This record gives sequence, structure tokens and C-alpha cells, in this order.
Amino acid sequence: MIDFDTALALILNEARPLPCETVALDAAGERVLATDLKARGDAPRTAVSAMDGYAVRDVDLATLPARLPVATVAFAGRADVPVLPAGACVRVFTGGPTPPGADRVVVQEIVSRDGDAALFEAPPGPGRHIRAAGSDFRAGDTLLAAGTVLGFRAMVAAAAADVAELSVVRRPRIVILGTGDELAEPGQALETAGGIPESVSFGVAALARQCGAQVLARRRLSDTPELLEAAARRALGEADLVVVTGGASVGEKDYARSMFAPFGLELIFSKAAIKPGKPVWFGRAGGALILGLPGNPTSALVTARLFLAPLVAGLAGRDPAALLTWRDAVLAAPLKPCGDRETFERGRRVDGGVAGLDVQDSATQKALASADVLIRRRPGAPGLSVGEVAAVLDF
Repeated sequence: MIDFDTALALILNEARPLPCETVALDAAGERVLATDLKARGDAPRTAVSAMDGYAVRDVDLATLPARLPVATVAFAGRADVPVLPAGACVRVFTGGPTPPGADRVVVQEIVSRDGDAALFEAPPGPGRHIRAAGSDFRAGDTLLAAGTVLGFRAMVAAAAADVAELSVVRRPRIVILGTGDELAEPGQALETAGGIPESVSFGVAALARQCGAQVLARRRLSDTPELLEAAARRALGEADLVVVTGGASVGEKDYARSMFAPFGLELIFSKAAIKPGKPVWFGRAGGALILGLPGNPTSALVTARLFLAPLVAGLAGRDPAALLTWRDAVLAAPLKPCGDRETFERGRRVDGGVAGLDVQDSATQKALASADVLIRRRPGAPGLSVGEVAAVLDF
């Protein structure tokens, strides 16, 4: 049995980005850019107006009031606006091209119309309201660096680069296997003798997707060796990472590891000295990684947050360290001394600080839903009082 830091280091050693692939721009959201993204052209391609108004030469407004004929109108998208004639103006709209020779755009609110002419009576003010060609970026500029997660802001820049496809890190394909004769599909447990709703895989799948994974399947399996071995073979043929929940203790029907033995299971670690989650294990077989999580819901989700989340993020090309940012938080309630295993208490943000949940049982599900931080307690740590600080991680 190894300590938490050693187990995490072994996980992170395997959390390397998968190969890249090319996807349509519309399918790239939340993916990780594999190469720098460079602009195909300038933005804007030509000088454009930043406001609705009238493009003018400064010399023509030297004496006010001024009456200037409107030579033409420039809407956004027009590409053939002629040079601005001396002594005239051009009606322009936001995003429309400003004519060559224009010094500024006068906002329409201080201009009045007199038939085909515009009347300028008030000084235009200091703003010129013209976006110069290439003022946003130039052709060849790097708009997004490799490694960027293509969130909603980055997607705007990606589209602005005028590309139809992007090279992104392939999302890790994950299959989740929930083991246990007692498990029933939610909605059917009460109709199943001795059944309990299989809940863990839903939380694990949601967390994995949040970190960048493609969850291929969640499969609920009874504790039958032949069935488990067939499920292991199928999952190893599909996935980059197989997550198996339950069946990792010492009971007579604990087959979570043995189901992978025929496929050359290589254990990287078999247990971790943490609470909850001691039965967590990690290995590889058949070209895929395997993470074994405990069957109790809280134990499973705590170990998934600590180990699965950074592993998936790294495989997806994200920075695993971003999911492992511990910070000091002031305690709003006391904490008892810690036992001989490193403990991750479930807690909540309250009154500018954090407090541990009253219920810390590894099987609880109601209390699990209310937790939003993990509070890290070192082995043998003394109790802490209100106002003292503890290390916490978003949960």
C-alpha cells in the first residue's frame, strides 16, 4: 500500500496527451488545440466603422456648421466603397468599410439629414471610430497556442482565423464497468429483490466528460467470472481507459482485477493509504489503462476526483495540475484529529470558510451531493479549531 502522493505521481506519469486528430470547427468546442492556430488573413480586412454614422474628412469639418452631400452608403460586407470625394461624406454602418480618404466617423446621434445631405453642427469629439485594417490581427498571427482548451471565448478566435477544421488532441475513450450482483438500473431497483440503484457510474461518467473524456459506455455487470472476463475483453478493445467500480476488496466475489488477468494485467499500484478509497488501484492491460475505484459511492467519487480527473485531463491534452490546486481555507467548524491514513474529508464552503460535513460515511449519497470541497488531513494530524486553516480542493 502506497501513500497518496506516490499514487498520484504514478497516475500523472501516465497522463500524457493522446495523438491528435482533425475535426470540423463545429465539433472542436472544449477540445484541446494540438498545434498553434494562425490567422489566414487580416482582421478586419479593410478599415471599418466602429459606429453607425458618417465618414468624413477632417478638413471638411474645419468650419461648422457644415453641409456635406452623402456620396454613398456602406453597409457591413460591402467591398467596393470608392475614395471619399472632397467636400462629401459617406453614410456608414457598424462594421461597414470606411472609404479611403476618411479621417473619422461622426456618430449619427449628432448628425441630422437634409435630403441627400448631412448636417454637421456640433464638434465630432476626440473619437475617430475607425477600426484600421489588421488592427485586431494580421495574417500569420498566432491567435491560439497549442494546448489551449477551446472554450467559448477561444472558439470565437478559432472561427475568426477563417479555418474550417482544427487539429486537436484526441479525447480519451472511456468505458465504465460497474460490478456487483446487488446493482440494478435506476428506476428498477425497487422492483428487483435485494437491488440497489447503480449510482456510481453516473457520477464517474459526468466527471470524466467534464475533464475532456468521451464516455463510450457504462455497463452494469453481475459478479460472474465468465461475464466479467468477456466485458473486460470488450472494454480493452474499445477504450484508452477502463474504469471499473467495486469488487476490489477481499470478498469471495471480488473479481475486479482478476477479470483483466487473461489480458496481461500489469498493476501499477494495488492500494493507497487514504481514507476513503483505500481499495483504489491502477494498472494496464491490452494497451489500455485501468483504474479501479471502490464500490461505495463517496469512496468512488473522492478517488475519482483525486485520480481519475487529472488522469483524464492529461490524456485529453489539458494540464492535470489545474485540477490539483490545493489552497488554504479558514475553518468555520472544528475538525477532529486524523487517524493513521491520509484522509480527505468532504466539506462545504460556508461563511467565507469551509466546514466538514457531519456525515463522512463512505457509502453516503445524500451528503455527497452537498459537498463542494475536499479537506486534506495528513496522517496523525491534530484536531483543528475554528479560525485555523486547512488545505482544500474543489470537489
